[in-house]
Amino acid sequence: MPDSEQRRFKDNLQDEVDGAAVYSALADVEKDENVAKIYRRLAAVERAHAEFWRSRLDRATTLSPSFRARGLSWIARRFGPSFVLPALAAAEARGSTHYDAQPDAVAGGLPADERSHARIIHAAASVHTGVAGPVLARLEGRHRGSAGNALRAAVLGANDGLVSNLSLVMGVAGATAADNTILLTGLAGLVAGACSMAMGEWLSVTSTREFYEKQIATEAAELLQSPEEEKEELALIYQAKGLSETEAHALANRLLGNKATALDTLAREELGIDPKTLGGSAWAAAGTSFLLFATGAVVPVLPYLFLRGSAAVISSLAVSGLALAAIGAGTSLLTGRRVLFSASRQLAIGYAAALVTYGIGRLAGIALS
Repeated sequence: MPDSEQRRFKDNLQDEVDGAAVYSALADVEKDENVAKIYRRLAAVERAHAEFWRSRLDRATTLSPSFRARGLSWIARRFGPSFVLPALAAAEARGSTHYDAQPDAVAGGLPADERSHARIIHAAASVHTGVAGPVLARLEGRHRGSAGNALRAAVLGANDGLVSNLSLVMGVAGATAADNTILLTGLAGLVAGACSMAMGEWLSVTSTREFYEKQIATEAAELLQSPEEEKEELALIYQAKGLSETEAHALANRLLGNKATALDTLAREELGIDPKTLGGSAWAAAGTSFLLFATGAVVPVLPYLFLRGSAAVISSLAVSGLALAAIGAGTSLLTGRRVLFSASRQLAIGYAAALVTYGIGRLAGIALS
């Protein structure tokens, strides 16, 4: 067997092993049994695909889940399935045509199986399984305010703090400033940047909540003034979802029989807003942004608490490089890229920013002196 073929088989096998591991982890922690059944079904499909590729290699070939699969599984078990579903949905979308150009995979029916994953999830929303629309949205990683965005925000928030403060510290170091000046500048940059991020996040979430509240208030006024029109709108929404006209009107009549239930239903179905959360807490979002930015920003400053001169500069670059590589590895959980590629890219970008600011600081220091 040519080496290229063996490599392709192993790569495909690794993908399927990873998929089975992550979906099995999701099934283990999912509280809704209907959703857990979907995850188990998807895991079974991935395991069948893994056997397909293993049969083309030595039967003794065994592969363990990759770093990305283990990371996603750990996050799912620690924080819940919602944190990893957007990354999984994106990976499924990218991989849906992966086998189309592989004749042996086409002959084995694998492309159709991959594309059927989405249909399995849609089928789970039917009345026979009882999976509700919001659950379907969670499964597809498209729910507004999905916890999956928290994983992305955590990685990007820490990265913003790390790169911006590393650049600031290197820029001041390039101007040959005293160690205490560099330390104070780094701490000031940490506090200023974290406060700016927190305030921006607070304003963003608060503005969103106020907008949602205004929309719900408008919907409440329309429900009071024109209940029949609102009932007709709700019936049309359910008809668009597949109910017959009779069933849609019957359901709309039942839901609008209670004013509180009617407003809650209209907010969710017509506006796509959860009246109970309104996009989340502004203070929680602000606090999280502050902590994430500060966590990244403190890394380049730490060596200056213990070291002086060139030793502090080198140590700052070293620990920041390790943190940049770790963040790059974290982004691979979201993008599906190889860990080494993501870590190297992140390291290159962070060091490039630090080099530019160091050079500018050096020139400015020479000019001012």
